Amino acid sequence: MQVTGKPVVLINGSVLTDRDLLREMLAMFPYARQHNGFPKAEEPEIRRGALQMIEYEELVYQEAERRKMTIPAARLKKAEADFRSKFQDDEQFQEYLKTELNGSLQQFRQQIRRSLLIEALLKAELDDRSKVSLAEARAYYDKNPKLFRHAELFGFQTISIMPAEDAGADVQQQARKRAEDALKQARATKTYQEFGLLAEKISEDDYRVSFGDHKLVPREKMPPEMVKKALVMQLGQVSDLMPVGSFYLIFRLDAHVPAGKVAFDEVKDRLMKDLQKTKYDRLRADFDKRLRQHAKVEEV
Repeated sequence: MQVTGKPVVLINGSVLTDRDLLREMLAMFPYARQHNGFPKAEEPEIRRGALQMIEYEELVYQEAERRKMTIPAARLKKAEADFRSKFQDDEQFQEYLKTELNGSLQQFRQQIRRSLLIEALLKAELDDRSKVSLAEARAYYDKNPKLFRHAELFGFQTISIMPAEDAGADVQQQARKRAEDALKQARATKTYQEFGLLAEKISEDDYRVSFGDHKLVPREKMPPEMVKKALVMQLGQVSDLMPVGSFYLIFRLDAHVPAGKVAFDEVKDRLMKDLQKTKYDRLRADFDKRLRQHAKVEEV
């Protein structure tokens, strides 16, 4: 984008320019600096999202002014010092002023004040009001038991020997020999780490890069023959050699979790974050709608 300072949107008479728009687009897609621009296919969406954001922030700022909100002088001074500290030296800061704010220190201080007013109003309207208590999370958990049930789960590591599906008899025979040798080595391992290091060394499936670990897998997503073996194995035990399709599989059983309900203590932190995000998003949408209801927004 060529920045000329031309208006892109008027909000109750206040002008936002293509410089404001580009700044927000770069905040959304910082890689544009490295790649000499935005991806052509994504640029319209990035532009639209950035335009909506600068409109929203301007509306929030104007609402803060309407409410006659103030920022303590000490807070302003600290914010100014924090921003200036991001530059290597005063010369670099002066170059920023010249490029972004017509060299005006007064305009810089107004931008700091504007940002702090936006932050303060959003904290009052959204951050504080979207907080979720432990009691609220517990009530949601109790009211929605189906959301916290899980299927029977198995945790395991694998070593796979995988010849091509159309491999000839000689290749298949060699693969079988490698698989039998892999089984001997796997059964000599005693721990998760030993099996994992072996998987990393000889396995041919994608899980070798993570110690062969598949984490917890629902029973229905496992091959039936694998489930049958897993059901009679002890934790830490290594399976027999299993032909699965065109390849050979060896696995170590690390966990078996019966179907049931996840305990509240296990999900409470994530649940509180999820509920807070949902509440925040709803409050933000409502606030944006209220701000726009009586505002004059003209995109040019």
